[in-house]
Amino acid sequence: MRKSSLHPTLAEVARKARVGTTTVSRVINGGERVSPRTLKRVQAVIEQLGYMPNQAARILKGERAKTIGLVIPSMADAFFASCAEAAQAIARANDSLLMVTVTNNDPHVEIENLNLLMRHRTDGLLLVPANYQSDTLAEFLRRMGTPVVTFDRPIINSGIPAVLSDNYNGARMATEHLIGHGHRRILCLGGEPTLYTLRERLRGYRQAMEEKGLTPLVDMSVKDYKSAQYAIESLLATPQPPEAIFTLKNSTTIYAFETLQMLKVAIPRTVALLGYDDFELASTLRPAISVIQQPIEDMGRIAAEILFENLAAGKSKTPPSKKSQTEIKLETKLVLRQSCGCKG
Repeated sequence: MRKSSLHPTLAEVARKARVGTTTVSRVINGGERVSPRTLKRVQAVIEQLGYMPNQAARILKGERAKTIGLVIPSMADAFFASCAEAAQAIARANDSLLMVTVTNNDPHVEIENLNLLMRHRTDGLLLVPANYQSDTLAEFLRRMGTPVVTFDRPIINSGIPAVLSDNYNGARMATEHLIGHGHRRILCLGGEPTLYTLRERLRGYRQAMEEKGLTPLVDMSVKDYKSAQYAIESLLATPQPPEAIFTLKNSTTIYAFETLQMLKVAIPRTVALLGYDDFELASTLRPAISVIQQPIEDMGRIAAEILFENLAAGKSKTPPSKKSQTEIKLETKLVLRQSCGCKG
C-alpha cells in the first residue's frame, strides 16, 4: 500500500477523488466547469488529505500570489492601524494575505520596502506615499507595472487612483465654526508642513480666515510636546494672544490640551480648542474636545476594494470602472463637544 506523503500533492488528490489533475485545479480555483457532485467529492478529499496548493509553483506559472502589500508611515498611529484593519478585511474576503511595511515617512525606506514587496511578487500595493510630489516614486511605480492604489495622500500627476478625505473643506469647516463663536485671533498649530494632508488643512484654514477679513496666525513648528508648549506659551504672552487654537493633527491636539491645562488656561472660556482627527480619549477628557472626524475605516476599505477591482479587471481584460481610475474624496464630519464653546 502506497503511503501518503507528509505534504499531499495535487496528483494524490486527483487519484483519491478519481478525477484528473485538471479537475482538481479547477476546484482549487473556484470550481468553474465542475459539476456540483464532483466539486463536493474533490473538496472532501482536499480536506481529508489536508492538501495545500503550492503557492510558489502557482506564481511561477503566472498565477496570482494572493498577497497584497500595504506601505504606511506608522503602525503606532491609530489612524493608519484602523486603515490597515479595514484593508485586511477586504484582503481576507478576496482570499489574500496583507503584508504590512512601515516607512516612518522616509522616502528611502519607502523604496526599500517596495522593492522587498516586489521580490515577494505581491499582486498589488496599497500605499501612503511619504512624498506626494515625488517624481522618483511615480516613475518607480510606473516601471514596476504592479497595480497600486494610494490612500490618505495622492501621488500627484501619476494617474494612480487615490482615496482621500477632504482635508481642505474639513479645515475650512472647523475654522468657520470657531469664527462663528466670535473668535478672531485663531491660531493654526501644526508640524510637518511638507505633508499633503497638513498642507490641505492649512489651505482650508487660510481660506476661511481670509474670506472673513481675518489675519491667519500659523505656527508649524510643533514636533513634540516641548515645541507645542513653547509655541503656545510664547503666543499667549503677546499683547494679542490667540482666542482659539485649531490643531492640524491629533497628536498636536493632545499637546495643546495638556499645555493649556498645565498653564491653567480655561478651555474654552479663555482659549477655545478644536482639533483635526478624532482620537480615543477626545470625548472623555474634560472638557471633551471638538474635532474634525475622518472616515478612517472607509478610506482603507475603499482603497482595498479599488485595488482588487483593478486586479480583477486586469485578469479579465475588461476596463476598470471610472471609480478605479480617479481620485476619490470622502467627506469629513464636525463633531461638536465642549472645547470649542459648544455645549456638546
